[in-house]
Amino acid sequence: MRNRQIYFATHQTASAQLSASLSKELRKKYHKRSARVVEGDTVKVIRGEFDGVDGKVTKISLANNGINIEGVKKDKIKGDKFDVFIHTTNIVITGLNGDDKWRMNKLEGKKPRTERIEVKSETVKEKSERTTKEPKTTDKKETKKKQKIEKKEKVEK
Repeated sequence: MRNRQIYFATHQTASAQLSASLSKELRKKYHKRSARVVEGDTVKVIRGEFDGVDGKVTKISLANNGINIEGVKKDKIKGDKFDVFIHTTNIVITGLNGDDKWRMNKLEGKKPRTERIEVKSETVKEKSERTTKEPKTTDKKETKKKQKIEKKEKVEK
């Protein structure tokens, strides 16, 4: 029964299972082992009939429980060609599609809702100038202590 549960799974659960492992370079960069496959990612087939084929993901199908890669087609007897869906456990992601900012933030370990900021040399200088100023103290106890010390100094004068 457990093996058949995927047929009755929600859309969210089934789509989460369409994730693939990352290549060694991407693992080092993002410190993640796997990621969900998205259209436009570059993948390499590592097992099966199409072993060694590189290409971009053109389609993702929950019904067929796999992905379609550019150039991966089979011939019919009459000469027509049809798309072959490859299961995500048989592929490795070698390049990520960076269009989805939410996904990239999640991979980088940032909060997904924050905006992606392009770092420029001018903004870095501005930030460094801000840090040289004294930080504001928000701790109430510290501010009260400072006020008491200032009052004592005024009284002594």
